[in-house]
Amino acid sequence: MQKVTVYTKNNCVQCMMTKKTLAQYGVNFEEHNVQEEPAAMSAVKALGFQAVPVIVAEGFEPVQGFRPDFLKNLAKETM
Repeated sequence: MQKVTVYTKNNCVQCMMTKKTLAQYGVNFEEHNVQEEPAAMSAVKALGFQAVPVIVAEGFEPVQGFRPDFLKNLAKETM
């Protein structure tokens, strides 16, 4: 199974929808909250993003925002 990481922050609707959608598809992921983990924000910036959610998955380019199309493709690849 490939590793999926989701960078989030508190009270972020797009973050909540991303996590909910991944859970509905049965995709296991590791969450890092940029407000609670300073290193997580550094990781997001190192990827070239300034906002969350950011989804990082092996074999895919990192993406930012709630992207149902990307999440569906990701789920297909992890099955």
